[in-house]
Amino acid sequence: MTSRGERLAGAFLLVLVGGLAVHNAAMAQLWEVGVRGGALDVVAAWKEVLVLAGFVAVAVGARRLPSVNLVDVLAGAYAVIVVAYALAPQGLLDGDATVRGELLALRHHLLPVAAYALGRLVSGLWQERPRLEGVIVLTAVVVGVVGLVDLALISLQSWRDSGVPGWYREQLGLDYEGLSGLPENWVYNTGDEQNPVRRLVSTLLSPLASAYVLVLALLYVLRKPLRFWWALVALLLYGALLYTHTRAALAALALGLVVLAAAERRLVPALLAAGTLAAGVAFLAAYPSIGPSTSYTEEELEFLRQNAAEEPGESADPFSPAESSTASHLRNLRDGLEAVRDHPQGYGLGNAGVVAKRTGVEIRAGESTYTELGVDAGVAGMGAFVLWSLALLVALLRREAWIGAAFAAVLGLGLQTDVIGVHWLAVTLWAAAGIAVSTRVAASPEHEVPGPAEEEDAEEPDESPS
Repeated sequence: MTSRGERLAGAFLLVLVGGLAVHNAAMAQLWEVGVRGGALDVVAAWKEVLVLAGFVAVAVGARRLPSVNLVDVLAGAYAVIVVAYALAPQGLLDGDATVRGELLALRHHLLPVAAYALGRLVSGLWQERPRLEGVIVLTAVVVGVVGLVDLALISLQSWRDSGVPGWYREQLGLDYEGLSGLPENWVYNTGDEQNPVRRLVSTLLSPLASAYVLVLALLYVLRKPLRFWWALVALLLYGALLYTHTRAALAALALGLVVLAAAERRLVPALLAAGTLAAGVAFLAAYPSIGPSTSYTEEELEFLRQNAAEEPGESADPFSPAESSTASHLRNLRDGLEAVRDHPQGYGLGNAGVVAKRTGVEIRAGESTYTELGVDAGVAGMGAFVLWSLALLVALLRREAWIGAAFAAVLGLGLQTDVIGVHWLAVTLWAAAGIAVSTRVAASPEHEVPGPAEEEDAEEPDESPS
């Protein structure tokens, strides 16, 4: 039996899964209609309020708390280190972060811990997991459909004229120069000034974040029994993923399927991994010819030409290490690792990644989840996060294979991307992990994956994700 508080917290979790997928688009729209500054910051805090409300609901109504396990201890150790670095004087660590930067970084680093803890507290809802899985898939379908419709019907100029550039620049402090205030990665630069190609960004206003939502849902859908409706959903999600033109996400999907195959001792996911990779390579190679073409403004062309002159030798071949995006990711990873090696004690919270960019201080490391943590919280914080993640991964693979596979894929993505900075991932995946790790015995794939006609009967046991 679950308490009213657990059920309420579970409902908050479902709202977060759906709501975080449209958060960026909604905030940009509010900025456009005049809700700005502190007022918009208050509205944007709805997600933190819901997480806190979930904890309060469980605290008030829970009949018992889950027993502490090794994964919980490691999560707690990581959180303690992050808080200690937040309290440490910046001058002592040679950091430059502002107080606002420290608070933003504290939220950034602790959001997955909070989501995991909330998942653990509502773990009695595991028998209702089809509800959570359904919300994840439905959310991904909406992201995919909206993104594809946008590419087909809405021009890039409409986005330039929208509230999105102003929201990024004035509300978040992210000043993008190469695409009239829009993030430069909205367009795939083919090397031909007359043929830039758009990428799917959808409601998350990001090809990367959209791709990660689609990967997570695909790892669930692709393990379902072969049915016509699941095939249609998989094709839609995979088609949308291709249009994000996110190579790392395609690789992560293949990695997740291989992990799923190993965890469930089945060949089909491994074959799907090979198939998705092959189809992805073919699509990426053809993308400059078949992708939705757009055009640059004269100001954008001037900026791009100047940028190209400063960094000559970059390739437009999507499979070349010298391709501009690939070269940038490799350079940032290398520079971040060197920063951690040369300053293993860290610089204090707020000196890495988007937080440093937003607050106007020197960016000591960027993009990689691990190097950003190493810069902000030292080798201790980075090591604690890695140990917690590995322990959690092992526990997940023994209990709920598709969530374990998704977690493995995201940990791989963390090498080149700040995955915990994608709030949808940080809440959805870590909360689902917290719930799944509470199960006692791993069910067999046959029992775990009921067809739609069987799902009502499958809801009787006891526990659910988020």
